[in-house]
Amino acid sequence: MDIKAPDLGVDSAEVSEIMVEVGDVIEKDDNIILLESDKASVEVPSSAAGKVTKISVAVGDQVSEGMVLIELESEADSAEESSDRASDADQKADDEKDTNVAPEIESVAEAKPAATESSAKPASNAGKATTHALPDLGVDEAQVSEIMVSVGDIVSAEQSILLIESDKASVEVPAPVAGKVEKILVEAGDMVANGQDFIIIVSDADTSESQDSAPAKSDDHASKDSVSKNSADKDDSAAQPKTTGEPKQAAKPAKTDTAASKTDSKLTETQVNEKLVDVYAGPAVRKLARQLGVDISQVTGSAVNERILKEDLFAHVKESLTTQKAAPASSGTISSGLPKLPDMSNTEIWGETDTQDLSRLQKVSIPQLNYNTLLPQVTQFDLSDITETEKLRGELKGGMKAEGIGFTILAFVVKATAYALTQHPRFNGHLSDDNTQVILRKSVNMGIAVATDDGLIVPVIKNVQDKGLKQIAIEIGELAVKARDKKLTTKDLQGASFTISSQGNLGGTAFTPLVNWPQVGILGVSEASMQPRWDAKTQSFEPRLMLPLSLSYDHRVINGADAAVFTRYIATLLADPRRILL
Repeated sequence: MDIKAPDLGVDSAEVSEIMVEVGDVIEKDDNIILLESDKASVEVPSSAAGKVTKISVAVGDQVSEGMVLIELESEADSAEESSDRASDADQKADDEKDTNVAPEIESVAEAKPAATESSAKPASNAGKATTHALPDLGVDEAQVSEIMVSVGDIVSAEQSILLIESDKASVEVPAPVAGKVEKILVEAGDMVANGQDFIIIVSDADTSESQDSAPAKSDDHASKDSVSKNSADKDDSAAQPKTTGEPKQAAKPAKTDTAASKTDSKLTETQVNEKLVDVYAGPAVRKLARQLGVDISQVTGSAVNERILKEDLFAHVKESLTTQKAAPASSGTISSGLPKLPDMSNTEIWGETDTQDLSRLQKVSIPQLNYNTLLPQVTQFDLSDITETEKLRGELKGGMKAEGIGFTILAFVVKATAYALTQHPRFNGHLSDDNTQVILRKSVNMGIAVATDDGLIVPVIKNVQDKGLKQIAIEIGELAVKARDKKLTTKDLQGASFTISSQGNLGGTAFTPLVNWPQVGILGVSEASMQPRWDAKTQSFEPRLMLPLSLSYDHRVINGADAAVFTRYIATLLADPRRILL
């Protein structure tokens, strides 16, 4: 029986945790898979009861609606199989009663070479050092934010070992295999890409095989007095070099202490589990908290209903480290480079204060916004006479509305700007890392800033240069709805080459939008208003609908004169969109 992914509410999501194993017997509605997108975490329940016979996905896979997650053996089949096994066991027991048992001495003699062979087996399967590459990160490149292991650490498969961050998401890279970390090939702050080698791990196959082979040394005849005596003599002689003359009794208290320590540990863990019952967090977040050694009950969640996210854990850890280091620190500054806030505890000077948490989206945006302080940004202002264009929009709006399409002036702005970028390609590029070249993009991927309750988010319309006004209007509407419903996928937010930020009818005459690095330009659009304009033909002022444009640009790539020409060119195209057809 195939258990498939239900409607996830997003196009695709990543498998964050597999909550069952092959062989597990589960009930209907038991959670089996934890899926995470950039906007939500979803625990997928089983639609039927049975025994897990196959898991069809792996941690890190992207899944969509209808994909097979696991395969189950139904309860009826399991019962029938169990009955067959019981019958076989009864038959085997009857057969054994009629079989003569081999002499004891022969059994012991046969057991001895078996144990010798078993103990020698691991030596021939020593672990090998293997270089591992990064999986698909979902972005072209991202920055190593944190290395969560050190050389010499013993890691388990799927243990988080690296934290990768882009401007829109954080990705934990798990250990591909279990073993010992021999070398880490990246450093915190490095920019990494898909498929890049990042770690060398010595597989712990030798350790696991050694442990697996240990039971082979046990024998059913070990309870006999002669065998017990021989075994004791061998153990004493083998342990003698390690005791360095100390009596054997000295080692016994250590075992007792270890047992007591384990008991205390279990009690502590039980108490902690009882304490964490009321914490609102998914299994993947709880697992990460255990790995980080964080008391999750002390973490404040930033999601709806105070649900704790992975970002909250990292923020808690960083805050704890900052607090611990604050006393010896002498710089008096924080990571942003700004001085610390003054002490506002004196209400006679500062009055009453209160605190308000930033939304998760705002927190994630802060590092990206900080990049802007490193850019020599300049803003060019202009006005576009869109009187005739607005008349054209009014004529087309009715037909568009009948098709369920919102047709605003923004569609014209996007189309005109995309065409202008094809004619002025430097604005559709990026400055190289060594500051010697401009990397020109051959397609126009337009970022459209959308205001949501949680903050500003910028979905991307791909290949705008090839799309007409109607298609652009459709995609603007679809992305705006997905943004406000928190259903944007990672791909919806990636790859922008230029951004437009429109304030619509919120008011204002102009503003200074911030360049979204690594882009080199962003166009701000304010509310259009009727203004008197001089008409040389009629020798009089006429009311015209004027649209304010604000172009911010990276002065390292764009000259002031080029920015003025580019902004005026967009204004001209908006005044008469027919020019785009020429």
